[in-house]
Amino acid sequence: MLSLIATHRVVAAAALSRLRFTPRALSATAQHLRSQKKTMKILHVPCLQDNYAYLVIDERTREAAAVDPVEPEKVVKVAEENGAVVKMVLTTHHHWDHAGGNEKIKELVPGIKVYGGSIDNVKGCTDKVDSGDKISLGAGLSIIHTNGHISYYITDKDESTVVFTGDTLFVAGCGKFFEGTAEQMYKSLCTTLGSLPEPTEVYCGHEYTVKNLQFALTVEPENEKIKDKLLWAQQQREAGLPTIPSSIKDELETNPFVRVDLPEIQAKVGCTSPVDAMREIRRLKDNWRG
Repeated sequence: MLSLIATHRVVAAAALSRLRFTPRALSATAQHLRSQKKTMKILHVPCLQDNYAYLVIDERTREAAAVDPVEPEKVVKVAEENGAVVKMVLTTHHHWDHAGGNEKIKELVPGIKVYGGSIDNVKGCTDKVDSGDKISLGAGLSIIHTNGHISYYITDKDESTVVFTGDTLFVAGCGKFFEGTAEQMYKSLCTTLGSLPEPTEVYCGHEYTVKNLQFALTVEPENEKIKDKLLWAQQQREAGLPTIPSSIKDELETNPFVRVDLPEIQAKVGCTSPVDAMREIRRLKDNWRG
């Protein structure tokens, strides 16, 4: 089963154990979750300039869900190369670089279900979903709703968890406040997504990690975890490899937008409340030219 969490979305432009930043077995187009107990495989499918679509494959049935397949031909081809059949599309939000492939994939895969948020007006949507809804994909998949934006939360049989966050939560960053407020983003990041189990792996919609970590250092120049992850991320990108997934634990340690509950973060940006700090850090990031 797949559950949906509704997390109040503020859209981006364009868009329990300690994590050690050691490179994993990756390819330019795929990263596999490897465990004898795991029943799902997650593949990266790079799209456009810096987008990621993803394939979530049930290893037992070989059925797959495509997350934001903006280049559907590419996504379907990767599925075929891995012996999987795409049965559904999970759309995080309506922006063209996430939902723009929905109509085409319906032509390529007749009868495919296209899921999207109930209030988001997703192009090509066949099935509207809201917070707490369940979708069957072998593994447990939940819907998290974020003010029009949908995050998809999956629990595997071994109780490992992953979440697809689109343009709400990035690695070390978050979306711009085009269609929402600082209050909504605080609720999405810190209350909703931030309350997921810390080992939960985070798959976001864009490869923004290096720039996000460079900005994070301007907020917390003494944060050694940010420095370490930036070095790792730069090495990954130089090798042509993804910096995704992150984890909820990582984000709690390195993402200034997720850390706004901390008084020391508020003080660094001259604020006394987490929402005001969220608003100020977003303003600083919007004007940063690093």
